[in-house]
Amino acid sequence: MQPSPKLPLKSQRLSLREFVEADWQSVHAYASDPEVFRYVEGGPLNEQQSRDSVQKAIVNQRENPRFDFHLAVTLKMEGNLIGDCRIRILDPNLHPVYRLLGQAYIGFYLNRKFWGQGYASEVAQGLLVFGFDQLGLHRIFAWCDSENLASARVLEKVGMRREGVLRKNWTIRGEWHDALLYAMMESEWSSSQDADSLKS
Repeated sequence: MQPSPKLPLKSQRLSLREFVEADWQSVHAYASDPEVFRYVEGGPLNEQQSRDSVQKAIVNQRENPRFDFHLAVTLKMEGNLIGDCRIRILDPNLHPVYRLLGQAYIGFYLNRKFWGQGYASEVAQGLLVFGFDQLGLHRIFAWCDSENLASARVLEKVGMRREGVLRKNWTIRGEWHDALLYAMMESEWSSSQDADSLKS
């Protein structure tokens, strides 16, 4: 039985919370930016697509059991929404191929105004805490375009290990690209937390 998750998730500067309908305009502020989608398929989004994205996240909140945690990234002090993130548990009955990669994957988008300030690392770290400590997952993976060096640095900074290059395995606007595969297992997570506690 899946544990009951405790939300929102808090980090030093951020709160990762459930979406509400009024969030769509803040989402559209970055989802309409082509640069945000430079290394991924899809986007930029029009207003209706931004509304639909938020609405889908809200609908997924009612899943039981819940597989998709799509959360708003907000500044903890000001409350401003600056991005979104997700940890998606893969149903083995629907995604047997993904079971080769891991139980769940993480991902995140941030408004370009907040790039380069360490927020993405806080988000990724928060998702790992949530996945391992609350959801009890065994293995979490992530991927990024091989040219997206900023995302690769974030995944490495939070302790995920690069496991390989998936050659020309996805398309971005009609062109085949390589992807870097990252993953972390619960045993590695526990070891890193034990090391941190010894330092403190």
